[in-house]
Amino acid sequence: MTELTFGLDTFGDRPEDDNGTLLSHGAAIRQVVDEAVLADELGVDVIALGEHHRPEYAISSPETVLAGIAGKTERIRLASGVTVLSSDDPVRVFQRFATVDALSNGRAEVILGRGSFTESFPLFGYDMADYDKLFEEKIELFVQLLDEKPVTWSGTTRAPLVDADVFPKTDSGRLTTWVGVGGSPQSVVRTARYGLPLMLAIIGGTPDRFTPYVDLYRRAADQLGTVAHPVGMHSPGFIADTDEQAKELFYPRYKVMRDRIGALRGWPPLRKQEFDYEVEHGSLYIGSPETVARKMARAIKALDVGRFDLIYSAGSTPASARLRAVELFGTKVLPMTREILAAG
Repeated sequence: MTELTFGLDTFGDRPEDDNGTLLSHGAAIRQVVDEAVLADELGVDVIALGEHHRPEYAISSPETVLAGIAGKTERIRLASGVTVLSSDDPVRVFQRFATVDALSNGRAEVILGRGSFTESFPLFGYDMADYDKLFEEKIELFVQLLDEKPVTWSGTTRAPLVDADVFPKTDSGRLTTWVGVGGSPQSVVRTARYGLPLMLAIIGGTPDRFTPYVDLYRRAADQLGTVAHPVGMHSPGFIADTDEQAKELFYPRYKVMRDRIGALRGWPPLRKQEFDYEVEHGSLYIGSPETVARKMARAIKALDVGRFDLIYSAGSTPASARLRAVELFGTKVLPMTREILAAG
């Protein structure tokens, strides 16, 4: 059986300092580097950086930050979470992550996705009417690039390629590549068709409702004759020394972020009762190390996943509290989770 792995995800949210002042974008990026270095020292398996193009977030180029982390770490794997392939160029994405792979001595991973935010589409000149076609064509090309051989390809979303060789090559001969999926059965089947690992973005509701997607992925891979890799999941949360402290630090800042995004999508403001329900029964992993470890173990067993990534930053949670959350994740949550799972 493949060993269970654990990661930390962040979109580079701009945190506050201890005086309540919001950090600059530059300081927020350096904060993420510090958190990744600490995670590496504590034995966390993966750091995954999301891509956003909004003022609340500092990371718009995950692979650039990952390259910076590569030079300061030894073992932690360096992933995106996700790379919005639809509004990027597959050749350039491959080249950038192959470069991170070289700098990190083979530790790079790319998680491809369509993106839950749409700011990158007008920013880079893409039409939202082409949302599905952009991803379908570009992932087809990207999968061909993974073979690291000359590629001939044509489509409607970029210029064709004829016997094009792309550099740099990776030392291993293949760049580790996942597909992030938020709940579309078609996306699950497509991931299985290409024989790529599946990363489920579970950001609300009970984790159990994603069990059919895990089953679908495995059935589809079997029927299509591809490989069903261990499935991953990522969900938001926050860890502090006590349940009360975690909620007090997380909720008010999470509500500001959630309501700002919700206003753009027609959602009503977040109510405290909804938040408490998600913490107790849903997909917010918030609390003391013991509370978070128990909940993570339940989700891992329910979905039979091989990787769990915690999105550990949300809104302007203080930088010092975020570092403490990373410390608790590595020193307490992971050993406890493994112990619970080993006990059955």
